[in-house]
Amino acid sequence: MKNSKLFYSVGALLYCPANNEGIASNIISEKFGDKFSLALCLEDTINDDHVKEAENTLISSLQNIYYSSKIQNFFIPKIFIRVRNSDQISDLCQRLGNSRSIISGFIIPKFELASANKYINEIKNVNSLYPETFYMMPIFESPSIINGLERFKILYSLKEQLDSIEPYVLNIRVGGNDLCHAFGFRRHNNETIYEIAPIANILSDIVTVFGGDYVVSGPVWEYFSGPNWKSGMEAEIKKDLLFGFIGKTVIHPNQIAVVNEALKVSKLDFDDAKEILNWDMNSASLVSGNFDHQRMNEYKTHYNWAAKIMMLAQEYGVTDNSTTNSKEKILLKN
Repeated sequence: MKNSKLFYSVGALLYCPANNEGIASNIISEKFGDKFSLALCLEDTINDDHVKEAENTLISSLQNIYYSSKIQNFFIPKIFIRVRNSDQISDLCQRLGNSRSIISGFIIPKFELASANKYINEIKNVNSLYPETFYMMPIFESPSIINGLERFKILYSLKEQLDSIEPYVLNIRVGGNDLCHAFGFRRHNNETIYEIAPIANILSDIVTVFGGDYVVSGPVWEYFSGPNWKSGMEAEIKKDLLFGFIGKTVIHPNQIAVVNEALKVSKLDFDDAKEILNWDMNSASLVSGNFDHQRMNEYKTHYNWAAKIMMLAQEYGVTDNSTTNSKEKILLKN
């Protein structure tokens, strides 16, 4: 399990086409607030015939943000570039010049066995050439993992390769819409992706393989306006967390606050986590009822959970909402 809150800090990752000429001014003016990460996409959102133009716009935007930060204070999010091929990683690092220092890393689309080694070598290369640390976030969205007979073999093979550069893998990401596309599926705003059984099975398998060693982020929710978009997103994030996902790809600024609020830790979980992490190791017992006698805390069983809760609390805060209401608490105490 990751033991640094850095890996839990990506949170709401706002996707933006790299050819958006207004993104620099939006960042400089803090239009999107000060609690999100940013992905500048050179892949699916860009027409194949306009990639070079998009690269030039991206470089101009990042240089604008970098040089503006030298003369005024504003929040610079973690910024990632979603590339469409491995060659772009070294090329963009070189062309960005000093402004590469505001880049947190690169998002690798359709991460699969055929291309994994090239991307891994490129990440190693740029980290050896420059003083900055550049992370990678591979996306599992390739049709190759749909085949149930081959899926675990592929996922474990990819994990073995990623483990060779584990400190540089900030998050594992999943392409829920791409996986749905392979089947011709699409969820409505009152349904979660976990109700689509074939997709839920794939997502569960990804967490099974990677969740013990990496932070895995949840799939995009494509609704950002209209009836039920917010409640639908809240319902899906609740299931994201239960499945083991932390963070979420977002495609509209409206979604940022929803993710940040959902990632807050309940007071109940925070207090229990603090109790577990501060356990008296001289005690004869490593299990007891929690502070208000609602549930059992066991040091050896709940330590990893508690460590994760504390890192989320540090990054996103604590909410007064708990999973048990006041009447239930009174009954439990009696």
